[in-house]
Amino acid sequence: MWSKAREIAAGDTVILWLTRDALQPLIIEPGKEFNSKFGSYRHADLVGIPFGSKVGSRTGNGFIHVLRPTPELWTMALPHRTQILYLADIAFITSYLNIKNGSQVVEAGTGSGSFSHSVMRSIGTSGHLWSYEFHETRANKARQEFHRHGLSDRVTLTHRNVCKDGFTVTDTADALFLDLPAPWDAIEHAKKALRKDRIARICCFSPCIEQVLRTVSALNDSGFTDITMYETLLRPYDIQQTSFLPTIGEISDKLKQSEIRREEKRLKQIASGHRGGSDSTSPANGNSQKNVSASGGGYESSSSHGEKRKRDGTDGEDAGLLSDEPAGGKRAKTEEEDIIDVESQVIEDSQNFLTKDVSMDGGLLLVKAEEVLDEGNRVKMEKPPLAQPMKINLSKVMPEVRGHTSYLTFACLLPPLPTIGVVEDESLEQV
Repeated sequence: MWSKAREIAAGDTVILWLTRDALQPLIIEPGKEFNSKFGSYRHADLVGIPFGSKVGSRTGNGFIHVLRPTPELWTMALPHRTQILYLADIAFITSYLNIKNGSQVVEAGTGSGSFSHSVMRSIGTSGHLWSYEFHETRANKARQEFHRHGLSDRVTLTHRNVCKDGFTVTDTADALFLDLPAPWDAIEHAKKALRKDRIARICCFSPCIEQVLRTVSALNDSGFTDITMYETLLRPYDIQQTSFLPTIGEISDKLKQSEIRREEKRLKQIASGHRGGSDSTSPANGNSQKNVSASGGGYESSSSHGEKRKRDGTDGEDAGLLSDEPAGGKRAKTEEEDIIDVESQVIEDSQNFLTKDVSMDGGLLLVKAEEVLDEGNRVKMEKPPLAQPMKINLSKVMPEVRGHTSYLTFACLLPPLPTIGVVEDESLEQV
């Protein structure tokens, strides 16, 4: 089945892998060239290189992979003469019909030969495939391909209308596959071709449900059992790597920190408003705010405010704190300010509670320890390191999925029950 040598030789069939969706079969004939958008390649340059090699173009603008043919690659690369079966259906049919090494298989509807190549690999050298094709041109083309691929000893291809003329074999096939427009017309002929000494199986490949209904009726009328129908669909998933997702605890900590920052901002606004209001009513200030020189009081007051702003390290939002000092020194704290300081201390302790010691070790995130409050004192509680991967795999269904191809109708033909002769007891007759 195809060439088994390590290196490519003249006359071999190879599969050129251009892209994931562009594969092309090629027969190596020295003296010819293969031209594509990926460059130009002489057939003679491919002779002698191992199968699976990556070959660069002569101009250096592209490359291709030269692969050894397999039934899977041939299904993806073959020239379509008819609608073909793809890998999902082929694998399911082969398994359900129990096609294995040494099996005798009958196929009606050769078509482009996609299913035929897979079956011939499954049955091996000890099995055999009888294939029938109604269209003469397609039959001749398939016969040439089987001969070129070294499969002539495993297959017998016949140009024949099996719906009218039946099959050329009788009581031979372990499994039978029908890929016909009207499979119900071939059911009786298929029953004759299947072997009767053991359980034989049949599969009908039909695109429309109306065909399935008529086929099921014909199978019932012909004595087939265990009739069932399947539809093979693919659901490919797209796998991507992304950064690890945060845990619930980390999300909770971030929310708490956000609330703490919001509370800090609110308390600052309250403190700023309170101190700004006390400046206008405090008698201690007196005329200290009027300490302005006769030549340019406004400039001097503005300058003193700028100096205080630099000393205190405050921003524009705390402008109310710039003029609350009396002329003789600092103003005494009020009871409300003491409450604000206590709240600020609680907020600071809360932030310490949420602080974690984080380090990196070999691409893993290690959480070493955290500080907790114990009766007002910060105590460092050691905890075992938690290793979390920096990357995780996420999967989702791809939006474009290959839909319906055809319905697969399966049935079994049981061997006939043996005839049991009745022996009469002469002694009972005499009585």
